[in-house]
Amino acid sequence: MAETTRHPEPRYGNRPTMKDVAARAGVGLKTVSRVVNGEPGVTPDTERRVQEAIEALGFRRNDSARVLRKGRTASIGLVLEDLADPFYGPLSRAVEEVARAHGALLINGSSAEDPEREQELVLALCARRVDGLIVIPAGDDHRYLEPEIKAGIATVFVDRPAGRIDADTVLSDSFGGAREGVAHLIAHGHRRIGFVGDQPRIHTATERLRGYHTAMADAGIAVRDSWVSLGSTDPVRVRGAVEDMLTGPEPVTALFAGNNRVTVTAVRVLAGRERPVALVGFDDIELADLLGITVVSQDPAAAGRTAAEHLFRRLDGADHAPARVELPTRLIPRGSGERPPA
Repeated sequence: MAETTRHPEPRYGNRPTMKDVAARAGVGLKTVSRVVNGEPGVTPDTERRVQEAIEALGFRRNDSARVLRKGRTASIGLVLEDLADPFYGPLSRAVEEVARAHGALLINGSSAEDPEREQELVLALCARRVDGLIVIPAGDDHRYLEPEIKAGIATVFVDRPAGRIDADTVLSDSFGGAREGVAHLIAHGHRRIGFVGDQPRIHTATERLRGYHTAMADAGIAVRDSWVSLGSTDPVRVRGAVEDMLTGPEPVTALFAGNNRVTVTAVRVLAGRERPVALVGFDDIELADLLGITVVSQDPAAAGRTAAEHLFRRLDGADHAPARVELPTRLIPRGSGERPPA
């Protein structure tokens, strides 16, 4: 007797269709379509049989045809710098809440601070016909988006402005916040203040550095090159920069950290030192209130919510010139920024 080889049923990619539902319920395709789309003209008994068939088969409606009819996908894309960065958690959540209130699905991804990856991700979302985009830009040239915007994809940039195109933008006051934070250190007696920031090609990093220089100039303090370090926020790089500032011929007595990741590394470096060093960080961080870290706080949730609201106004037909919204920051004294020079 010949042995019969049995091939297992495919586990994936074999989803039930409306035809399967119709066959199980003993009705026509049009009847299933009416039940699925909530249309009238179906008796309660027939609707019950169709719903039982849908539940038994695990059928889910395919919205592709409805998308083609309506021209809208009820979805928006969010391109972040780094999904692991705690700053983007409340921002993403706020965008999602606004999208949900408008009956839209949020799809997000991370550029990993790579301009090429940003472009690839943005265009992939456009190819999937999202209605709109919210982008935290990694690059400084967004002309690649012009055809998509002309085709009707609403786009809002948040945290950093678009490069070489006009578009709606929602920012925090990086310049003013940094200026206030450094002035706070100066007011507590410091003259040798170090600045450790992100990469110089990033808009927020250059704006915060500008705020630092302005505060120092306002106080008549000449800044030495050894007091400023811009670059990757990698902990090894930041640790080296902080240690160099603290051990040079003219060691700093205070530090201004340009973002949350720099602040975390700076806290670790300063924790092991006997001589107290004042610290103010841009961005709030988890446990900063318990650790007594003075910060210049942004409101990422407000930024996300504002950007999403602008996006949906565009989708609803708003046709005004590109808007630029700048949200205020807030200095929160907690102890580390109020230490006097040793």
